[in-house]
Amino acid sequence: MSDVNARISDIVSGNDVVLFMKGTPLFPQCGFSSRAVAILDHCGVAYDSVDVLQDMEVRQGIKSFSDWPTIPQLYVKGEFVGGSDIMMEMYEAGELQQMLDEKQVAKAS
Repeated sequence: MSDVNARISDIVSGNDVVLFMKGTPLFPQCGFSSRAVAILDHCGVAYDSVDVLQDMEVRQGIKSFSDWPTIPQLYVKGEFVGGSDIMMEMYEAGELQQMLDEKQVAKAS
């Protein structure tokens, strides 16, 4: 399991914003992933995504990496933020945009 943890760690540390999700931003494969993409798109930030359906090791490994049982999972500047419910709560409260601004996340081009 340490190999997959190293791969996940590299992905998380190598991207300002990364969303581990089912599917891709253009074709989300579940409603929660679709909502997470919509939130990030509305915030106007550049982000990378990892389709966990394409890699079963990552799909299982990300759950133990974050100690969070569900997907999608959002990371900002190496920090685990949460899943789509937490993203929605933070977005509605203005906290997600504030965090993205404070961490100086690049805007989507």
